[in-house]
Amino acid sequence: MTGKRIFMTGASGCIGHYVAEALIRQTDHYLYLLVRNPDKLQFDYESRPGVTILQSDLRNIQQFGDILPTMDIAVLAATAWGGPQEVFDINIAKTIQLVKLLDPNVCKRVFYFSTASILDRDNQLLKEAGQLGTDYIRSKYECYKQLEKLAIAPQMTVLFPTLVFGGEENKPHSHLSAGLPDIVKWIDLARFFQIDASFHFIHARDIARVVCHLIEYPSPPAQPADNVFAGQFVLGNEKVTVNQAVREICSYLHKSIYFRFPLSVGLADWLIGLLRMLGVQIYLATWDKFCMRYRHFTYKDIVNPTTFGLPTYCATIADLLKLSRI
Repeated sequence: MTGKRIFMTGASGCIGHYVAEALIRQTDHYLYLLVRNPDKLQFDYESRPGVTILQSDLRNIQQFGDILPTMDIAVLAATAWGGPQEVFDINIAKTIQLVKLLDPNVCKRVFYFSTASILDRDNQLLKEAGQLGTDYIRSKYECYKQLEKLAIAPQMTVLFPTLVFGGEENKPHSHLSAGLPDIVKWIDLARFFQIDASFHFIHARDIARVVCHLIEYPSPPAQPADNVFAGQFVLGNEKVTVNQAVREICSYLHKSIYFRFPLSVGLADWLIGLLRMLGVQIYLATWDKFCMRYRHFTYKDIVNPTTFGLPTYCATIADLLKLSRI
């Protein structure tokens, strides 16, 4: 084998499964996958030589201080969603520690997964994400700011996934895909309202296609002069309005829309209060309230497989529903 040495975290997660499997099947690179529990891996990592499973926790990343300086590429997809201590320890402290263990003279490319939630509509840092965001969002915001200061930053490509869907019989589901059936249950109510909001989404398989392409063809588009990173990519399909999404879901489910009421923030607050009175448990955190008023989580220069002349696996709401077997 003549491939590069690639160190990867997060292979047991939704995005990680698609990326790791694609690297195993489509490349001859030497892969070093850091996983806590190899039993969670639902792809065949023994299908070819050159794949090494490193069973450990990111908290113990220092034990790989002899391996990391030899890596040509790093793919950092691991993330924590739990309590504040775990989230800030894994998503900031241990991630920074791992990156510092890489040798900038050897490791020419680092792919770090952040989240589009920390960016505004001009792809600049959204200050409210750092102030009001969930523990997860604030940890990603702070990690980004710390990564900018590292010596290896010019070799780093930061990936900002938008809303991520994915999961199959042999792949873990993303949080959104797991909850999609429950979201669809509300369509009978949602179809009677118009909401001024929009978003992007992307399937984890399409994220994997982009990552594999960037690994094989390391020539990202030119970045702004003030950007210290090698590249920044917001991963998503074209913008979808909430009204458009509701129409597409109704069409897919063969449900009619007879009329629609504009749903203002004030009316939304009233409906939430009504549902609470009816016994529906609804809790809105500070970040949720900000999102209700910000509404348009859209970005410039969205990147997906078509950006690089590749086929897209899931491009529409209908595709998403079919793949989710709804």
